Amino acid sequence: MSTVLPGAPSLQLRVPIDEDALSWHRAFDDPEVMEFFGGASEELSMYEEWTARQRRLDAELGYCLWTVLGEDGEVAGFTGAQPWPRTDYGPVGETEIGWRLARSAWGRGYATAAARLTLERLRAAGVERVVATIDAGNERSIAVARRLGMERAESFTTPRTGREVVCFRLALTP
Repeated sequence: MSTVLPGAPSLQLRVPIDEDALSWHRAFDDPEVMEFFGGASEELSMYEEWTARQRRLDAELGYCLWTVLGEDGEVAGFTGAQPWPRTDYGPVGETEIGWRLARSAWGRGYATAAARLTLERLRAAGVERVVATIDAGNERSIAVARRLGMERAESFTTPRTGREVVCFRLALTP
Protein backbone atom coordinates (compact mmCIF):
# COMPACT_ATOMS: atom_id res chain seq x y z
CA MET A 1 0.00 0.00 0.00
CA SER A 2 2.51 2.64 -1.03
CA THR A 3 1.29 6.11 -1.64
CA VAL A 4 3.22 9.31 -2.04
CA LEU A 5 1.68 12.75 -2.09
CA PRO A 6 3.55 15.54 -3.88
CA GLY A 7 6.03 17.16 -1.50
CA ALA A 8 5.36 14.61 1.24
CA PRO A 9 7.73 12.01 2.63
CA SER A 10 7.56 8.58 1.05
CA LEU A 11 5.74 6.27 3.41
CA GLN A 12 3.46 3.26 3.41
CA LEU A 13 0.27 2.49 5.28
CA ARG A 14 -0.65 -1.13 5.80
CA VAL A 15 -3.25 -3.05 7.72
CA PRO A 16 -1.49 -4.08 10.93
CA ILE A 17 0.04 -7.56 10.91
CA ASP A 18 0.66 -9.69 14.00
CA GLU A 19 4.26 -8.48 14.32
CA ASP A 20 3.11 -4.85 14.45
CA ALA A 21 1.81 -5.35 17.99
CA LEU A 22 5.40 -5.72 19.21
CA SER A 23 6.58 -2.85 17.00
CA TRP A 24 3.84 -0.55 18.34
CA HIS A 25 4.64 -1.61 21.89
CA ARG A 26 8.32 -0.78 21.41
CA ALA A 27 7.62 2.49 19.57
CA PHE A 28 5.25 3.70 22.27
CA ASP A 29 7.31 2.53 25.24
CA ASP A 30 8.57 6.07 25.66
CA PRO A 31 7.26 8.57 28.22
CA GLU A 32 7.48 11.42 25.69
CA VAL A 33 5.39 9.55 23.12
CA MET A 34 2.87 8.60 25.79
CA GLU A 35 2.80 11.99 27.53
CA PHE A 36 -0.81 12.64 26.49
CA PHE A 37 -1.92 8.99 26.78
CA GLY A 38 -1.31 8.31 30.45
CA GLY A 39 2.49 8.54 30.38
CA ALA A 40 3.31 4.85 29.92
CA SER A 41 2.93 2.23 27.23
CA GLU A 42 0.32 -0.45 27.60
CA GLU A 43 1.15 -4.13 28.01
CA LEU A 44 2.03 -6.05 24.85
CA SER A 45 -1.25 -8.00 25.11
CA MET A 46 -3.21 -4.75 24.65
CA TYR A 47 -1.34 -4.04 21.40
CA GLU A 48 -2.00 -7.61 20.26
CA GLU A 49 -5.72 -7.09 20.85
CA TRP A 50 -5.61 -3.62 19.29
CA THR A 51 -3.90 -4.74 16.07
CA ALA A 52 -6.37 -7.66 15.77
CA ARG A 53 -9.25 -5.17 16.20
CA GLN A 54 -7.80 -2.99 13.44
CA ARG A 55 -7.70 -5.94 11.04
CA ARG A 56 -11.39 -6.59 11.79
CA LEU A 57 -12.28 -2.93 11.28
CA ASP A 58 -10.45 -2.81 7.95
CA ALA A 59 -12.29 -5.94 6.78
CA GLU A 60 -15.67 -4.56 7.92
CA LEU A 61 -15.35 -0.83 7.15
CA GLY A 62 -12.46 -0.50 4.71
CA TYR A 63 -10.43 1.58 7.16
CA CYS A 64 -8.67 1.23 10.49
CA LEU A 65 -5.59 2.46 12.31
CA TRP A 66 -2.96 1.50 9.75
CA THR A 67 0.68 0.83 10.52
CA VAL A 68 2.92 3.60 9.17
CA LEU A 69 6.15 2.45 7.57
CA GLY A 70 8.69 5.23 7.25
CA GLU A 71 11.02 5.93 4.37
CA ASP A 72 13.39 3.28 5.74
CA GLY A 73 10.62 0.66 5.77
CA GLU A 74 10.60 0.48 9.57
CA VAL A 75 7.41 0.77 11.64
CA ALA A 76 7.05 4.42 12.62
CA GLY A 77 3.69 4.12 14.42
CA PHE A 78 0.11 4.27 13.20
CA THR A 79 -2.42 6.56 11.63
CA GLY A 80 -5.92 5.96 10.42
CA ALA A 81 -9.48 6.09 11.66
CA GLN A 82 -11.96 4.09 13.64
CA PRO A 83 -15.42 4.59 15.08
CA TRP A 84 -15.32 6.62 18.32
CA PRO A 85 -15.14 3.78 20.86
CA ARG A 86 -17.10 5.26 23.77
CA THR A 87 -20.77 5.86 24.41
CA ASP A 88 -20.54 7.86 27.65
CA TYR A 89 -18.66 10.97 26.48
CA GLY A 90 -17.03 12.67 23.53
CA PRO A 91 -18.10 12.61 19.89
CA VAL A 92 -20.35 9.55 20.15
CA GLY A 93 -21.21 8.03 16.78
CA GLU A 94 -18.40 9.81 14.89
CA THR A 95 -15.41 8.45 13.00
CA GLU A 96 -12.19 9.47 14.74
CA ILE A 97 -8.95 10.04 12.85
CA GLY A 98 -5.77 9.64 14.83
CA TRP A 99 -2.02 9.24 14.69
CA ARG A 100 0.78 8.23 17.01
CA LEU A 101 4.41 7.96 16.03
CA ALA A 102 7.62 6.78 17.65
CA ARG A 103 9.75 9.69 18.80
CA SER A 104 12.38 8.77 16.18
CA ALA A 105 9.76 9.57 13.50
CA TRP A 106 8.84 13.01 14.84
CA GLY A 107 9.61 16.10 12.80
CA ARG A 108 9.70 14.34 9.42
CA GLY A 109 6.20 15.19 8.23
CA TYR A 110 4.99 11.60 8.64
CA ALA A 111 1.94 12.38 10.79
CA THR A 112 0.55 14.95 8.37
CA ALA A 113 1.38 12.92 5.25
CA ALA A 114 -0.10 9.73 6.69
CA ALA A 115 -3.20 11.56 7.93
CA ARG A 116 -3.73 13.06 4.47
CA LEU A 117 -3.55 9.56 2.97
CA THR A 118 -6.06 8.48 5.59
CA LEU A 119 -8.45 11.27 4.56
CA GLU A 120 -8.20 10.16 0.91
CA ARG A 121 -9.01 6.57 1.88
CA LEU A 122 -11.90 7.65 4.10
CA ARG A 123 -13.41 9.72 1.29
CA ALA A 124 -13.12 6.69 -1.00
CA ALA A 125 -14.86 4.59 1.66
CA GLY A 126 -17.76 7.07 1.78
CA VAL A 127 -17.06 8.53 5.23
CA GLU A 128 -18.76 11.95 5.37
CA ARG A 129 -16.82 13.58 8.23
CA VAL A 130 -14.17 12.89 10.82
CA VAL A 131 -13.22 14.13 14.24
CA ALA A 132 -9.85 14.26 15.97
CA THR A 133 -9.84 14.29 19.75
CA ILE A 134 -6.57 15.74 21.01
CA ASP A 135 -5.30 16.51 24.49
CA ALA A 136 -5.44 20.30 24.86
CA GLY A 137 -1.73 20.38 25.69
CA ASN A 138 -0.61 18.37 22.68
CA GLU A 139 0.51 21.21 20.43
CA ARG A 140 2.12 18.90 17.85
CA SER A 141 -1.09 16.98 17.21
CA ILE A 142 -3.17 20.15 17.21
CA ALA A 143 -0.84 21.50 14.52
CA VAL A 144 -1.41 18.35 12.42
CA ALA A 145 -5.19 18.73 12.76
CA ARG A 146 -4.96 22.33 11.61
CA ARG A 147 -2.72 21.39 8.64
CA LEU A 148 -5.45 18.95 7.62
CA GLY A 149 -7.98 21.80 7.59
CA MET A 150 -9.80 20.61 10.69
CA GLU A 151 -11.66 23.15 12.81
CA ARG A 152 -11.96 23.21 16.56
CA ALA A 153 -15.52 22.27 17.49
CA GLU A 154 -15.74 21.59 21.22
CA SER A 155 -13.83 20.39 24.23
CA PHE A 156 -14.55 17.95 27.02
CA THR A 157 -12.85 16.37 30.01
CA THR A 158 -12.00 12.69 29.83
CA PRO A 159 -13.32 10.65 32.75
CA ARG A 160 -10.21 8.43 32.89
CA THR A 161 -7.53 11.12 33.13
CA GLY A 162 -9.52 14.26 33.94
CA ARG A 163 -7.65 16.07 31.16
CA GLU A 164 -9.16 18.54 28.72
CA VAL A 165 -9.52 17.20 25.19
CA VAL A 166 -10.21 19.34 22.14
CA CYS A 167 -12.41 17.92 19.41
CA PHE A 168 -11.65 19.01 15.85
CA ARG A 169 -14.01 18.27 12.93
CA LEU A 170 -13.65 18.04 9.18
CA ALA A 171 -16.32 17.40 6.53
CA LEU A 172 -15.07 15.04 3.82
CA THR A 173 -17.91 15.57 1.37
CA PRO A 174 -18.77 18.84 -0.37
